[in-house]
Amino acid sequence: MKITIKEITSKNDLKKFIKFPNKLYEDNKFYVPPLISAELETLSKDKNPAFDFCEAKYWLAYNEDNTIVGRIAGIINHKYNKKVGKQLVRFGWLDFIEDIDVLKALIQAVVKFANEKGAVGIHGPLGFSDFDASGILIEGFDEIPTAYGKYNYPYYSQMIEQLGFEKEVDWVEFRVTVPDEIPVRYSQITGSIAEKYKLQSVKLKSKKEILKYADGIFQLLNKEYESIHGFSELTPNQIDALKKQFIPLLRLKFVSVVVNAENKVVGFGICLPSLSRALQQAKGNLFPFGFLHIQKALRVNETIDSLLIAIHSDYRKKGVNSMIFNDVGNSIVSGGIKYIETTRELEHNLSTQNLWTKFEMRNHKRARCYFKKI
Repeated sequence: MKITIKEITSKNDLKKFIKFPNKLYEDNKFYVPPLISAELETLSKDKNPAFDFCEAKYWLAYNEDNTIVGRIAGIINHKYNKKVGKQLVRFGWLDFIEDIDVLKALIQAVVKFANEKGAVGIHGPLGFSDFDASGILIEGFDEIPTAYGKYNYPYYSQMIEQLGFEKEVDWVEFRVTVPDEIPVRYSQITGSIAEKYKLQSVKLKSKKEILKYADGIFQLLNKEYESIHGFSELTPNQIDALKKQFIPLLRLKFVSVVVNAENKVVGFGICLPSLSRALQQAKGNLFPFGFLHIQKALRVNETIDSLLIAIHSDYRKKGVNSMIFNDVGNSIVSGGIKYIETTRELEHNLSTQNLWTKFEMRNHKRARCYFKKI
């Protein structure tokens, strides 16, 4: 098959780029389409604040009939490259039909871009930031992803490995069965920890109130996530954008913020009712009815996604995680939640994974970031 690669140069082509997976996975019951409007914001240079330190190109692959058969993005995160001391190019938004020639052509477009920029290697799938979907799914093909993950067919990993790509890191995900009640020891431990270290769980009463702690939450996230693979420090503009994106979705009973005697954030945990089924029903569109599916999922749900947790290094191993778990855990039980889905976390992040070891859980999904020297 003759493959033609075309760089995206117009908004109309960008929409084709965004919508291609909806056709590729139209008969797949596990695929969760992202909102088209959200993808447009992420991929548009004039809307995504990550472009303050990133540059990117996007390509579509066409067959002889001028039918789209694949897509890929090439991204340079200059801030991350400076941190690691290497010139690397990321590839992301990778989707393609089951044809290795299509994948070869897409990867070659990124390699050419990387060579022009003097890169020593390409790795991915990665986005502009850790808030973009990362990794190729290698286990869990009969599981629905969270709204923050990404589904793909099994042939993705098989074919990319045929092209000489090797494992860089793996992310894992767990499904936790919620018990009928949170063990009493958590509330007992919480009280003694709070007293001993002069800590307090903030009782959030409104979304306006969480804004008071939002900057502290992101400062802590920047500090504690600094060593995580692919992470680059969030800028004030990125933080403002994330506030606008996530705060309207938050359910305060599933948010825990722990502060010290100086009212500084030393730990937090954020969970959100699963939006996966709602996004499937929305089919990428907020209107006319997509927003109704999302609103319903936020109100009534048996599954919740564990999005973020961070604890200040000075307070690790002091039980702050128990305070967070006690706060959110009791709300999860009383809210009728049956399952917790963890979002992708690095396979060696045992401190986070150990939060769930006292409960029934299974590692049901694994995704991989690949690297190839050029």
